[in-house]
Amino acid sequence: MNTKKVNTREELEHAYKVRMKVFVEEQNVPPEEELDEHDASATHFVTYDNNNPIAASRLRFVDEYGKLERICVIKDYRGKSYGKQIIIEMEKVITEKGYKNAKLNAQTHAEEFYKKLGYETVSGEFLDAGIPHVTMIKKL
Repeated sequence: MNTKKVNTREELEHAYKVRMKVFVEEQNVPPEEELDEHDASATHFVTYDNNNPIAASRLRFVDEYGKLERICVIKDYRGKSYGKQIIIEMEKVITEKGYKNAKLNAQTHAEEFYKKLGYETVSGEFLDAGIPHVTMIKKL
């Protein structure tokens, strides 16, 4: 398993490929909602299994938070700590940039996963792309 911050156009395409597979094909998010105006300025991450991209995410800095977004793992690879690994890498970058807080909008089915990683729910349920979410934060 190799999680890395995206540095090349090819790696960025790999991250987009994972996001499209998970969010658009599997969860029926419209493609125009999945890839948005924030992608150009975000820091992207991709995880590989033997050069095969299997997880992706992006990170933005909003107010006092490192905001973890678009975290996804290809279905066949879920439950094998790839999601945890990509979040650890994102949190490292957040602290390296001098931020002390992380924030994310979690799909409600993944809320317990994030709680195990130290995130606390701070909102009620809301819809994003037609999918129930909650906002969660963590002090780093």
